[in-house]
Amino acid sequence: MNWLPNPNVSGHSPGLTAPTMPVSLHRIDELLAAFRSRSVLVIGDLMLDEFLWGKVSRISPEAPVPVVEVQRSSSYPGGAANVARNLCDFAKATTVAGVVGQDEAGDRLLGLLKEEGVGVKGVTKVAGRPTTLKTRIIARQQQVVRVDRETRQVLSEAERHAVMQEIGQILPDYDAVIVEDYAKGLIDQALASFVIGECTRMGKTITIDPNPTNPLDWSRATAIKPNRSEAFLAAGIPSADGMEPLLRAGEILRKKWRTHFLLITLGEEGMMLLEDGAQPYHTPTRAQEVFDVSGAGDTAIAFFTLALASGATGVEAAEIANHAAGVVVGKLGTATLTPAELRESFVQHLA
Repeated sequence: MNWLPNPNVSGHSPGLTAPTMPVSLHRIDELLAAFRSRSVLVIGDLMLDEFLWGKVSRISPEAPVPVVEVQRSSSYPGGAANVARNLCDFAKATTVAGVVGQDEAGDRLLGLLKEEGVGVKGVTKVAGRPTTLKTRIIARQQQVVRVDRETRQVLSEAERHAVMQEIGQILPDYDAVIVEDYAKGLIDQALASFVIGECTRMGKTITIDPNPTNPLDWSRATAIKPNRSEAFLAAGIPSADGMEPLLRAGEILRKKWRTHFLLITLGEEGMMLLEDGAQPYHTPTRAQEVFDVSGAGDTAIAFFTLALASGATGVEAAEIANHAAGVVVGKLGTATLTPAELRESFVQHLA
């Protein structure tokens, strides 16, 4: 077991120590090379992340709130689209499958994905359904407010049939599949069972980023990645501090979901991996600085999946996911990273 009782460990919560790095730089180079031969399909709720950057010079006379003078704006693929975007510089090919509205935000999202090299042939446009748009207003390097424009309405039977038909046609072309559920109406049991069943039949890596507000049967998935609060909620037990309650929740979920790997992300405490036939493995955070946690979970599931599909062990995949997430939280906005940045993170921690 890679965590031990030690209340005096600086920088970690009580009960944790940092394990010796279990992967060499040579092995990282091997896996980075293997990444280039793998293709990944990301199925899930597609979003557009919009950022309005400005400065605060006064308080509004209308209410006790800051007035932000917008100086520039930027947009990035969000949600499941951000998961795919994370892998553009690493995998052979990455494609998204899901729905967008027939609106300006949907067109902007698809344009951004194409610019970054993400395939969009799995995307279905749905009339009368707005593209999920999340607008963040940033001032003085801090988020002032976020405005969400979205619907959580489930797809109609005809719309869902169209999505599943499209996925079924392109699924054989990919080595791994990620299902990213933000509970916006795309993912239901029929779609989940269909994708897991097809991936199992074809011998593909299939990983899930679940949403406990949309409880589904994820049985037979290769790996499932909740965060700490999601793990307790999905396990149906009260949230509690410390590793023992977390491990108890994890064991409940592994039995419930019958998955080989359960990766629980723990924010500033890193990640916990539970794996069939192995001791629980804790990897402490690899972040040097934390500026923005937006999209860190997207990065974690993206790299954990790509690593598994490339022949990594569960521990190796968890370390890669943790290092990748540690890089992106050091950047503002919905950020990604490069192979050089990922490699350098390992260099720094192996030094």
